[in-house]
Amino acid sequence: MSAGLLPALLAAILSIIGIGQALTGWWCLRRFLRQPPAPPGTRPPITVLKPLHGDEPLLDAALASLCAQDYPCFQIVFGVQDPADPAIAVIHRLRERFPTHDIALVINAAEHGPNRKVGNLINMMAAVRHDMLVIADSDVHVRPDYLSVLADTLEQPGVGLATVLYTGLPAPDPNRPGVWPTAARLGATQITHGFLPGALLARAMGRRDCLGASMALHARTLRRIGGLPALVNHLADDNVLGVKVRALGLDVALADTVVATTVPEAWLDALFRHELRWARTIRVLVPREFALSILQYPIVWALLTILLAPGAAWPLLLVALAWAGRALAATGIDHALRPKLETLAFPAPIGLLPAREILSVCVMLASYAGKKVDWRGHAMHATGLASIDQNPDPTHPSEGLHPR
Repeated sequence: MSAGLLPALLAAILSIIGIGQALTGWWCLRRFLRQPPAPPGTRPPITVLKPLHGDEPLLDAALASLCAQDYPCFQIVFGVQDPADPAIAVIHRLRERFPTHDIALVINAAEHGPNRKVGNLINMMAAVRHDMLVIADSDVHVRPDYLSVLADTLEQPGVGLATVLYTGLPAPDPNRPGVWPTAARLGATQITHGFLPGALLARAMGRRDCLGASMALHARTLRRIGGLPALVNHLADDNVLGVKVRALGLDVALADTVVATTVPEAWLDALFRHELRWARTIRVLVPREFALSILQYPIVWALLTILLAPGAAWPLLLVALAWAGRALAATGIDHALRPKLETLAFPAPIGLLPAREILSVCVMLASYAGKKVDWRGHAMHATGLASIDQNPDPTHPSEGLHPR
């Protein structure tokens, strides 16, 4: 065997590992969906906290899906920090559409730290009426049983925090009905067919991460970890929340529901900036796991074998195999999720999978070029979270996010 062939064979082995990982992620999803749901509980009243910032694509649809819950008693608290925020008009329309709902709107410009989303949540807490809290991003689309499933999960013995899996829902082109921008489709498939099975695979290996798109906990638990001020100095506030809840000896449970999050980016540069923020945050949180995530791109490794073994036929077959393996896993994930998502399901763009992997590798490489991230127009620096206080005493300081 020539020494020049060894790199190509190594890349081929890594490609095969990536195929296996994709298929294993699909298997983890099927196993998760076959698990029996939590038994019905007492249905306590719930307050849902929805921090808002601007009139995002599909915002009306996302918020209306929350108002359409089949749940006996719930309050929704919306919060903005700018009195001129266009999201306020969306809330007024919701109140007209759902006149009997308990909907509060908090407008408060006070900032409590570098994480503006958590600062917004701190302002909103003054309007909270119930002990059971659900915190959900503005772009989350849910089914009518969403609150019921979260409540049942949180009521299980030993559970301190309930979180949910989420998929990507690309926003259509507002000027061309029925057309979805390529950037939005690429972003959605990264969430649905990359992040989601990866999160389940990590959970199967023992991790108990909090997935921040939507989460539920009791206000009394939040007070035990120091309240929302304990999170305001961190960019990855959801991760910190999960760490602190587990430090209380409580579990972070995965609820038997799946929500969808809007992917609004119509252009690749906007998508790249958004995913670079994710990548740099994850790299700081779990550097070893982040580095190993390069294994999840079998098409890229297969393409590399073409460069490393020029003129050989087998790399072309490997590319076809890698593409087919990723396509099989993606379509299998779509089929498994459809009953959970119904109209919120969006199929994988099979033809874009090679481009998706190439973009992911570019984002990953760029993440090592610094720690600066862009969050809604604000420049911030992600820093190490090794100093997260495992003791729930809120007087102990923590480090996480430093604006510049």
